[in-house]
Amino acid sequence: MSLEFVEYPAKAKHQATIIWLHGLGDSGDGFLPVAPQLSLPDDLGVRFVFPHAPVQPVTINGGMAMRSWYDIKSMDLDKRADETGVRESAAKVEALISHEIEKGIPADKIILAGFSQGGVVSLHLAPRLEQKLAGVMALSTYMCVPEKLTAEAKHTDLTVFMAHGSQDQVVPYGAGRHAFDILSAHNMDVSWQEYPMGHQVCGEELAAIRQWLIARLS
Repeated sequence: MSLEFVEYPAKAKHQATIIWLHGLGDSGDGFLPVAPQLSLPDDLGVRFVFPHAPVQPVTINGGMAMRSWYDIKSMDLDKRADETGVRESAAKVEALISHEIEKGIPADKIILAGFSQGGVVSLHLAPRLEQKLAGVMALSTYMCVPEKLTAEAKHTDLTVFMAHGSQDQVVPYGAGRHAFDILSAHNMDVSWQEYPMGHQVCGEELAAIRQWLIARLS
């Protein structure tokens, strides 16, 4: 089953794509309003794709079915991301990336972005892809099986934008920093931004994202 998505089309000739993954219980529609807010220059030709995660039972929410990139069986960070589920979702997102490449958008004009659960999938997939992407945006997130990155990574020279709220009660600040430290130890070009907020995205963060996206896609 290929992922369904909502999109925000390019304002000029389509030359670049940002695939943005939402968090637990949300949908692609949740981040759709961010695309016009970023007001990227029309001449970059950026198309935004906001996929919807599959609906599946989530253990920590009493088995309630909701949009989720993977099951969360425990709030302990080392067990929080279900590896099988992360890999299955990563494969589905990889198919979206392949589709963009088939349409003529080169990998170095594709950015993979994700918030929370979506960030976990993004950080897992991007280093393991055959092609090197223009960059990864990992917001308020953490890593799945970081101990396997060394053996599985095909690219350790990725450019990664990370941002986290210092008051995040859902994904602890330390979990984000731990992911930053691991990526940095692999010599990735990782920038770190933090904001006095909870598990969310703020205006100051969007301004930093806008600058980073323009730099990566120009």
